[in-house]
Amino acid sequence: MMTRRLLQLLLGLAMYGVSLAMFIRAGLGLDPWDVFHQGLAVKTGLSIGTVVVIVSFLVLLLWIPLRQWPGIGTLCNAVLVGVFADVGLALIPALSHLGGQIGMLAGAILLNGIASACYIGARLGPGPRDGLMTGLARRTGWSVRASRTGIEVVVLGAGWLLGGSIGVGTVLYALAIGPLVQLLLPRFTVPEFKPKVPVVAADPAAARPVP
Repeated sequence: MMTRRLLQLLLGLAMYGVSLAMFIRAGLGLDPWDVFHQGLAVKTGLSIGTVVVIVSFLVLLLWIPLRQWPGIGTLCNAVLVGVFADVGLALIPALSHLGGQIGMLAGAILLNGIASACYIGARLGPGPRDGLMTGLARRTGWSVRASRTGIEVVVLGAGWLLGGSIGVGTVLYALAIGPLVQLLLPRFTVPEFKPKVPVVAADPAAARPVP
């Protein structure tokens, strides 16, 4: 069971990084966090994958006052999404035709949904950004939705000011990703292992009446 969980985690993170590269190549707008990542990449000259890794570990520092603890999936997420984003950008060409851009955007949203369901369903720890959202909700009493909305509005605004790409893809991602992950997550969630309790046969002699 653990082997399946690890393989599903790694596959999900690889797909997530590639989906980020697809969003960028589509050129129609990114999700809020990646608008921020792209804006930082524009300003620093670093690759977007490198920025994703750096921001992931900076976000993990915010877990400390929230008393959140990372799992192996959290640490893998912090490293591998950025690595595979750069791999995807090296392999996927930029598109200039609108039809190709729309197709790439649709594929990116679908792949991102599958990737999210895979790594969440592996149950090996939330990603740095997801953990920040849930930790903030737990410590403040806000709803998870309010915490997520507040965080994403901040990073989206900061990313836009830094030069990140906002467009129709940003809106479509916001509308589609929740229902898509909700639909796919039951298919990818690894069931919790419950060891079988051995059944001890009753001793027939013990059931006999004492003369």
